[in-house]
This record gives sequence, structure tokens and C-alpha cells, in this order.
Amino acid sequence: MSRTFAAMGDRNFRWFFLARAITMITGSMSAIALAFAVLEIDNDPARLSYVLTAFTVSNIVFVLFGGVVADRLPRALVIQTCYVVDILSIGAIAVLLFTGTATVPVMVALASVNGASTAFVLPAMQGIIPQLTRPETLQQANAMLSFVRSAVVIGGPIIAGILVTTVGPAWAMVVQVAGWLVAIPVLALVKLPPPAGTGTFSMFADLRVGWGEFWSRSWLWTIVLAFMVMNAIHIGAWGVVGPYIAKNDERLGIAGWGWVLSAEGVGVLLMTLVLMWLPLRRPLRWGMIGMAAFALPLVLLGAHPVVFAVAAAAFLAGLGHEVFSTGWNVAMMENIPGDKLSRVSSYDMLGSFVVMPIGTLVYGWLITRADPATVLTASAAIYAAVALATLLVPSVWRMGRVSPASDTSRVREGANS
Repeated sequence: MSRTFAAMGDRNFRWFFLARAITMITGSMSAIALAFAVLEIDNDPARLSYVLTAFTVSNIVFVLFGGVVADRLPRALVIQTCYVVDILSIGAIAVLLFTGTATVPVMVALASVNGASTAFVLPAMQGIIPQLTRPETLQQANAMLSFVRSAVVIGGPIIAGILVTTVGPAWAMVVQVAGWLVAIPVLALVKLPPPAGTGTFSMFADLRVGWGEFWSRSWLWTIVLAFMVMNAIHIGAWGVVGPYIAKNDERLGIAGWGWVLSAEGVGVLLMTLVLMWLPLRRPLRWGMIGMAAFALPLVLLGAHPVVFAVAAAAFLAGLGHEVFSTGWNVAMMENIPGDKLSRVSSYDMLGSFVVMPIGTLVYGWLITRADPATVLTASAAIYAAVALATLLVPSVWRMGRVSPASDTSRVREGANS
């Protein structure tokens, strides 16, 4: 089998990849479906923000516990159980919409359940991948999953828009439920050893162990701290200021903003294909340089928001983002013990995501009080400076790949986690 698809040589990875692809494809329309479902109940953006915030807060609250559970229990089983919870919560929303009995408070409650479920799925997903494939195909496995993810980011909203406008948001949720129903038995075909016994279960003791693993690696907490700032800028400058400029500047326009986002997605998609065969020898060095490229579309968005220029810059930023994404996953999976990987990943997710709601609020306030070009130029400078400053940490700059020979024992240990 060629290097590009070498990970498919592992039976467990093939079944996991199929299940994950199904849920990513059917779930790619969930954000749009949920947004229009809430607006169908009450056409008030404030009500929509309540629902989205409920999902995010619930995810943040439970993600550390999700990491502990994913390290203690069979990860495929954790994922399957969460899919059952998702079927019940999203299915309930669909039923309420079909019957015309949905209310915003109920949607907030169900979104909270869905957010908590996601908090358990994500660390389990991160921890299971090294168990499914060989060390020498770890990068290809991550790139293949990223390929599907980026493809559905491009196509999912289009399909969702068609479903929502033709048959309503409830049917989009039915499609998502169907995806989980198919994925559960497919995941049952993944056969892994049971977790190794690690003494008496203690949630807080396990969290302390995970924190010790996290804090003992300077490359890890340095980049997580950097992303606390970078994600706040991204969600605020790109997610709030970007649509505002698109709506109010005819040089860009709403349709033009769609092209910009698509160009970014195409950049991500193209880089996943490259990384299926091109080894990343210095995953963190090149990854953080790639992340710094996002400063370019930010500057152009503020100073010269012309569709072609911003889209071209967004395409380059998408390339850089995927270099980091695959490099980061590989670095984590090669350097963190398999039986602690989900817990360490949960600390990564908590640190990276916890300030995103603050970023949204801050930029919503800034854009009403300052010139958008000034805000975005300053944001771009801070973003690039923070990303490149991580390269001053020796462990970030120097980190290379773990050779398959030296990594075999660690992966075998992880397979028993």
C-alpha cells in the first residue's frame, strides 16, 4: 500500500476511520441546523447566543472529566456511549421541532447535554488514534482524518443550507442522528485490549497525574498558553469582525465572505493531501510558523477587504493551519504516554478553548468603539508575535519525530490503556 494510505493497512483504523467519517459528514450540518432551529423558535440573536454559550460552557466544564474517563475505560465504548447520548439529545430537539413544542430554555438544556457529551468524545478520540495504527503511519492517519474534516467543513454547510431551506432544520438533525446510529455498530468492529488496571479510581488523583504530565513538558504548556491568546483573537477578529465587515463593506460583501471561508477550507484540504506523504520532521517548528500566517488575512481584512486578496491570504493561512494541526496531533501522540493521553489532551482543550467566549465578547465591544482596520492590524501583530514567540522555547524549536523503533514500546503500552 502506498505511503499516502498506509494507515488503512490497520484493520482497527479502517473501521474507526469509517465511523468517524460518517459522523463528521452527517454532523457537519449541525451548527447551521441548530442556529436556524433556534431562530425558528425566536428570531432573536440573543436567544441563539444563549444556546451556543450553553454548549460551549458545558463542554469546558466537563472536558477534564472526559479525559479521565477516556483514560480509564475502553475509548471506543466511551465514544459509543456518547453517541447514544447525542442521539437522545439531538433526536429530542428534532421531535420538539416537528411537534412545534420547542422552546429556547429546553434548547439550552439539550445543548448543554450535547456539549457535555462532546467533552467526553474529544479526549477519547485523541487518545484512541495511537492505539489504532503503527507509529510509522501516525502522521498519515491524522492527515486522513483531517482531510475528511476539512472536506465536510467546505461541503457540509452547503448541504445543511439546502436541507434547512427546503425541509427545515429538524430534518438536518434527523440526518445527524442517522449518522450516529450507523457509526455505533461500525465502532463495535474496532477490537482493542481492555484498559490496564491503574489502581483504585479517583477522579481528582487522576486529574493530578494528568496535570503533572501536562506541566512537565514545556513545549506543551507553552503552545497551549499561546493558543489561549490566539484562539481568542481568531474567534473574535475572524468570527465577529469578519462578518461585520462583510455586511458593511461592499468590496467584500456577504457572498465574498463565503468565498474567503471556502478558500481557507481549500487550503486546509490541500495541505492534508500533502501531509499524507510528506513527513513533518519538525512538527512544532513548522506548525507554529504556519499558524503565524493567519496574520496576513487579518491585516488584509482590515486594510484592504477585497475578495480576491483576502481569499488568497486565507488560502495560505489554511495551509499553515493544517501543518500545525497534524504536527500537533503527532507530537502529542508520540510524546505522551498512551494511558495518560486523553487526560493531557483534555488540559490542552481546556486551556485552548476556555477564553474563546471572552474573545467573542471583547471583539463585539471593540468593533463598536474603534476603527475595524486598527483593531484587525493590532490583532494580527499580536497573533503573529505570540505564535512566533513560542519558537524561542528550545523544546518547541528542536522537537523532532520519534523513530518507530524507539516508539514501539510506548505505543504498545498505549494499546493497553
